[in-house]
Amino acid sequence: MNFLSLFVLIPLLMLGGLYLAKSIKAIRGVMVAGSTALLILSVVLTFLYLGERQAGATAEMLFRADTVWYAPLHIAYSVGVDGISVAMLLLSAVIVFTGTFASWKLRPLTKEYFLWFTLLSMGVFGFFISIDLFTMFMFYEIALIPMYLLIGVWGSGRKEYAAMKLTLMLMGGSAFLLIGILGIFFGAGGTTMNILEIAQLHNIPFAQQCIWFPLTFLGFGVLGALFPFHTWSPDGHASAPTAVSMLHAGVLMKLGGYGCFRIAMYLMPEAANELGWIFLILTGISVVYGAFSACVQTDLKYINAYSSVSHCGLVLFAILMMNQTAATGAVLQMLSHGLMTALFFALIGMIYGRTHTRDVRELNGLMKVMPFLSVCYVIAGLANLGLPGLSGFVAEMTIFVGSFQNFDVFHRTLTIIACSSIVITAVYILRLVGKILYGTCTNKHHLALTDATWDERFAVICLIICVAGLGMAPFWVSHMIGESVLPVVSHLIP
Repeated sequence: MNFLSLFVLIPLLMLGGLYLAKSIKAIRGVMVAGSTALLILSVVLTFLYLGERQAGATAEMLFRADTVWYAPLHIAYSVGVDGISVAMLLLSAVIVFTGTFASWKLRPLTKEYFLWFTLLSMGVFGFFISIDLFTMFMFYEIALIPMYLLIGVWGSGRKEYAAMKLTLMLMGGSAFLLIGILGIFFGAGGTTMNILEIAQLHNIPFAQQCIWFPLTFLGFGVLGALFPFHTWSPDGHASAPTAVSMLHAGVLMKLGGYGCFRIAMYLMPEAANELGWIFLILTGISVVYGAFSACVQTDLKYINAYSSVSHCGLVLFAILMMNQTAATGAVLQMLSHGLMTALFFALIGMIYGRTHTRDVRELNGLMKVMPFLSVCYVIAGLANLGLPGLSGFVAEMTIFVGSFQNFDVFHRTLTIIACSSIVITAVYILRLVGKILYGTCTNKHHLALTDATWDERFAVICLIICVAGLGMAPFWVSHMIGESVLPVVSHLIP
């Protein structure tokens, strides 16, 4: 069996174990064992990948395996990884692992919750290892479907509305994506669905590229919170339970940026050069609009949700700059945002579980009541606004340096506009931290609150270590990513 298939097999075994589990203790045991195995597997894969590259491996994708599923349509279970895939698998494993501990005390229907959570995780892992269009789309849908139940059943607030809105908008994006994938397949001659083979053939007519590129980019862009198709994201984040928000913002939204880069840009480079400016304007709007929208929110989750729109907009923005530095920054931003937004949502869930409110106007003086959670919230905020030494700084600096390498007025003007989001982010983060953490606690009920429990501390500390580690030692990651974005970027250079 191929080594990469373990990323799908382990969640399948977890689903079987959860189904057979009869007690909360057994359910927790299955989740801890499975998520730990996935984390260890992703770390081992990272070292194996780096070792292969140091040994001189030149293949674009490593650890490949191909098994025919349906020969008449050339559908195959084709898997392989490069530096981008390895980074995304490592991110996904960290979020699933910490999300397990963030859901430690979840009630009711604990077994059912973890069943859907694990199915969502399986879809994410399968997506990142796939190099076949059909297989990738299949895992993409597997990752989306559980969100409806996870929000609609275990969410809060207007959870039914948020679940329906999220599902309908993402399914609409999937419809565009399916049409785009079929167009790519038949446009390339209808002989293969393997992404690498289609890229090597490079025979999709330009006229067809101009049809399929917008559909494919839009299909993935909806999940990446592309303006104006981003409105599902804040409502979905606000209503989702804590670990689902972590996985949704931390990993699921990254499927959008990954798909835009791996499929839309890579397989249709001429159309990307011709039509990319349209989406570049839309992503620029996402970056600034999301930051401004976060400034006027009063709900902690909505603030972080609109912040995610801004930061995920930066991912698509950098991809469309079509150079190696900006593309490397885009992947670093996916990693950075995935870690720090998971940290944010975990902390917001912990604060809400104690105060029973996410309204900024009702929270103050929490530093005196729950110092551990408050200090962690400050660290998350500093990472979000791009403090040097934390992951946000490395990612955003790489993006803006790469974007400014385009010497024409159009690209540089958009880059300067996007840079303004740094200042806007600092405004709402510092104002938020000052409002809810410092000053005098005026609510007498909040004075009796307790700080984080052991499981919460463990999840939060793991995420902080990753955020700080990426910020202080980014070079091995950026080098691994930079080598892998080069084949795609070389296709994009006219």
